[in-house]
Amino acid sequence: MTIRENLDLIDDILDAAWTVPLSGGRCVVDIEKIREALDDIRLNMPSELKQARTIVDDRKIIIDDARKEAESKLKIAEERAKKLVDTSEIVKQSQQRAKEILAQANTQSREIKRAANEYVENILKNAEELLINSLQEIKTTRQAVRKPAAAPAVPSPEIKSPETKHDVRDSEHTEKTK
Repeated sequence: MTIRENLDLIDDILDAAWTVPLSGGRCVVDIEKIREALDDIRLNMPSELKQARTIVDDRKIIIDDARKEAESKLKIAEERAKKLVDTSEIVKQSQQRAKEILAQANTQSREIKRAANEYVENILKNAEELLINSLQEIKTTRQAVRKPAAAPAVPSPEIKSPETKHDVRDSEHTEKTK
């Protein structure tokens, strides 16, 4: 089951829980079902964390590949420049061409690094949002598990206030919601 399905299961268990009379709103729940759902959530979480780790490792590989490619292009440019050193005119042309190749290699290297960083940033941002949402769902579920049931199963008779002639429970409920 996914994390969301497990959280929905826990929510359903809490909705179906029986309120214990005279216990201040405490409920009876099937603790084994809740534990199974929480264990399943724990088992699913590491895969998302592992995915985030893989993304970080991929970023390093992409940057290393970009660096190697730039170094290779620089080496090729230097070799070409050395071969063109026969005459002064050829030397001038080769120096100019070497500068252009170096500038192009540096530009490509920066562009590859920028694109790699942008890609990794987007992937990490998405993974972070996924983990934050999952953590929020877990916190919400834990809070829901800790809260006692709000209303008893059987409605109590209406109690009228002699001064206001309205249901006293309604005003208490209104004040609680404020």
